[in-house]
Amino acid sequence: MKKFRITLLVLLVGSLAACGTTHRAAPVTERTIGGTGTAKSATDDRNFYTVKKGDTLYRIALDFGQSYSELVTWNKLANPNDIKVDQVLRVAPPDAPVVRSGGAQTGAVATASGTEARSLSAPAGSTAGNKTSPRGEKRPYSDSTLAEMQKSEGNAASTPPKAVASSDKPAEAPAAATEDETVSWMWPAEGKLVATFDDNKKGIDIAGKSGQQVLAAGAGKVMYAGSGIRGYGNLVIVKHTSTLLSAYAHNKAIHVKEGQSVSKGQKIADMGDSDADTVKLHFEIRQQGKPVDPSKFLPSR
Repeated sequence: MKKFRITLLVLLVGSLAACGTTHRAAPVTERTIGGTGTAKSATDDRNFYTVKKGDTLYRIALDFGQSYSELVTWNKLANPNDIKVDQVLRVAPPDAPVVRSGGAQTGAVATASGTEARSLSAPAGSTAGNKTSPRGEKRPYSDSTLAEMQKSEGNAASTPPKAVASSDKPAEAPAAATEDETVSWMWPAEGKLVATFDDNKKGIDIAGKSGQQVLAAGAGKVMYAGSGIRGYGNLVIVKHTSTLLSAYAHNKAIHVKEGQSVSKGQKIADMGDSDADTVKLHFEIRQQGKPVDPSKFLPSR
């Protein structure tokens, strides 16, 4: 009887210990977007940028081809000068498709159970990797069925192919000009080219005289005019299309304002040496925020 009580006590203690064990879920790391305090799970979405040491909102706007004021609005920043390291900022419009690091785009699709992320590379309703065409109907074998199938195959074979041009390949329709290709370019200043574009130089440098006029290289809207970006001095940025902008740095004076529309060849600044060791114009063209070689856009001279 004593052994039975001891065994029962051991089993009871074991059961209580098992019930008292706490199963904790793995912690979920969240990051803050902009100044809204909204939580966002860590992601590789390229529409967002994590602030690094030394960043300014002006610099981030330039690097992503967006305007400073748009970043303020999208992120609801109360104090644009007070962005913090590791803060996550939206650098694309709120309605922009999700762009992953691999280049695939996804969009939000409303469903009964919530919101579903769906790849934009495939039509809505399709299932990647699975055939969506209906399967052929299986019919019992008979002489009449065989004759009917042979007849339908004979009709398909007798259908002549569509006529094509004399060439073996069908004629291709001319490609439509992209938005960027419609911009007409000119040199922003007269002077000797003293620095060309390469991996270490994000644009070109044109030497000149102090006060010499700086012209808009193409028609567009002034996205930025000021001296808030370190290393550029008095800077003007003109946005030509949704993905294309030009930058004019080291000016002595600026003659345009943010939001102002400018025409090709219009005077926008005076050449100078602000934040530079000599009088020159540093000129950049950026496509989707990435510096590109201006010589590929400017006419030969």
